[in-house]
Amino acid sequence: MIRKATLLFALLALTVVATAPGAAATKIEKASRQTLSVSISSITPQVPTARTDVIKFTGTLRNDGSAPMTGLSVRLRYSPQKFTDRATMAAYQGDQNPATLPGSASPTSRYDIPALAAGAQVRWEFTATPMQLTSPAVPSFGVYPVAVEVSQYNVGITAQRTYVTYAPPTVPKLPRNKLAIALPVIDQPHRATDGPQFVDDKLSQSISGKGRLADLAAIAQAAPKNVTWFVEPGLLDDLTAMKGKYQVKTKKDGVQDKPASAEAASWLTTMRTALAASPVFAVPYADPDVAALAHQGLDAQPGKAIALGKQKLAAQLGREVKTNVNWPPAGLLDADALDLLSVSTDKVDKVLLNPTNLPPQPPVPFTPDAAGTLDSVNGPVTALVADAELSKLFEPTASTSMLLSTQRFIAETAVIAAEPGQTSPRSIVIAPSRRWDPNPKLVTELMKTAEKLPWLRLTQLESLKPTRLAVPRAGLTYTDQDRKEELSAKYLAPVRDVTSKAQLTSLITADKIASGFDAAVLRLTSSAWRNNTRVGRSVTKLVDAAVTERIDKIQITGAGPDRPRTLAGSNGVVPISVKNSLGVPIALYIDVTSNNPELLRVTSPKELLRIGGGQSGTVQVDMNAAAGGSGDATVTVQLKTADGQPYGKPQRLIIRTTGYTGIASVIVGAALTVMLAAAVTRVLRRRSERKVARAAKTRESETV
Repeated sequence: MIRKATLLFALLALTVVATAPGAAATKIEKASRQTLSVSISSITPQVPTARTDVIKFTGTLRNDGSAPMTGLSVRLRYSPQKFTDRATMAAYQGDQNPATLPGSASPTSRYDIPALAAGAQVRWEFTATPMQLTSPAVPSFGVYPVAVEVSQYNVGITAQRTYVTYAPPTVPKLPRNKLAIALPVIDQPHRATDGPQFVDDKLSQSISGKGRLADLAAIAQAAPKNVTWFVEPGLLDDLTAMKGKYQVKTKKDGVQDKPASAEAASWLTTMRTALAASPVFAVPYADPDVAALAHQGLDAQPGKAIALGKQKLAAQLGREVKTNVNWPPAGLLDADALDLLSVSTDKVDKVLLNPTNLPPQPPVPFTPDAAGTLDSVNGPVTALVADAELSKLFEPTASTSMLLSTQRFIAETAVIAAEPGQTSPRSIVIAPSRRWDPNPKLVTELMKTAEKLPWLRLTQLESLKPTRLAVPRAGLTYTDQDRKEELSAKYLAPVRDVTSKAQLTSLITADKIASGFDAAVLRLTSSAWRNNTRVGRSVTKLVDAAVTERIDKIQITGAGPDRPRTLAGSNGVVPISVKNSLGVPIALYIDVTSNNPELLRVTSPKELLRIGGGQSGTVQVDMNAAAGGSGDATVTVQLKTADGQPYGKPQRLIIRTTGYTGIASVIVGAALTVMLAAAVTRVLRRRSERKVARAAKTRESETV
């Protein structure tokens, strides 16, 4: 009975397989693909130059499943037809269907693996020559598709695609395209004001171990000296503040004391040394959202950020830096933003852009020259457009091996060099995203490879200029979605208010001393807040509080509803005093306006009042009450800067008029008359008494 049941089950199984062989095979293939993992460890030489060069492929095959697998083999697949353009190469790379692998299988490049235990891996190796992998007749310069395929019982399961770039001597020689690599050192602001208090402690993790900024420092140390760097000075300012004791805000509005950071000091020293001989451009201080500022009427801020950025970075690095090349947030700007950059005191004459911002028009089937020209209100500006695919290789979004990225880089640049119709060198720009998180080993390897390839010449970004090879472009393409990514009008409204208030703290000083809030205000406009407006708003509140505290150091003394000033009569003067608690002299006007002009007329003083640091100043304000009136009236006192801008909040003062001055004058006049009459009477009486005395004395002497 048991034998019959077993036989029946086997027949049923065979029936299922026979009726649905495709589905079963697909299911098995899918399971195997998820179980097996193939990787290529090396391809040497990276660029064969002769038909008989032996190309050695090595790698591993790993069984990630829970059961052993048998009947496995690793073999090399190839196509003798080279890629004709980059689009075809991208399609090949993105296609993960085993059925579309290169059609030819190398008979001599095969490695059989009879059995592979669960969790085990095996190393494979095989060789081939360009003659075997390319057209046997005339193998020529170009990029050829190859793939390492894993099969089970001769059924393909999974594969790893890559390229072989064959580069024999060519006649004529290929033009050496100019390649410029731009690398950013940009973060987000970590302080509100210039003090030692931080809004977070993220920098301490970023500069140590495998932190993002630590990786950037490692790249800077290994990078060729003609790689161009874009450094945001506010980041270096924050790290300089960490060299001493600092504080970090906690969630409950408290602060946590932190010791001086030796890592911050070390990172700064490393970057100064590494960048000493490299071209360095200062990113505008705090990396402001230039497009948003242009659209929301904060036109002065980009120019201030450029000037402050240049000053700060030069001091930090101890060397000259430039600002004439600008890399806008996301590599995108429109005509308004371009105009603001072009009219800044430190004029921007080059911009580094994302390729979507300035596409060729009409589209071209080849790689366009990176350099083009834009028109601004201040004349032509050179646009340098980054290559999207090459830039992605410096910052892969998915996990990939260093080898495959390097092979792709070699292949991409070789196809560019061999594109039809090219007779002169073109410009190519690589620019990863501005707040990238790089793999230092990968980036370093790609840069070293770029230096070795005979069809590339690594050069400084600023050296690229438009040539006759420039293709027509569509002009600045700035979409509605790009506009939505900007800092919003709602976000920037309080920033505008803080900016105006901060400016007053400079204008009120006698010598127009810098307010000390220039950097703080620029931090509020940072493009870093595009994706983190909550933190940006909290920083705005902190800066606003600091500015208000500074403004309140200059106040009218004795102001308040419970402290009326008395005007003894219908006219006279009332003193108004101002206390300057700042450590520097100030110059201001005191503007006094009557709130009850029918009861009280005020003549506001016209003279500029100067008050020394830590001192008080007083002005006498002429006031006249209505005839016969008495009681309380109010005046508004507004401090103003030397150029007439209101400073601080206006204060209301109560003026109490007595109405006694006219009556008192009459009384005093009458009293003076009476006193004068009495005095005259006394004088006459005394004269009369003296005359009588002299007469009596004369009579006595005559009698004798």
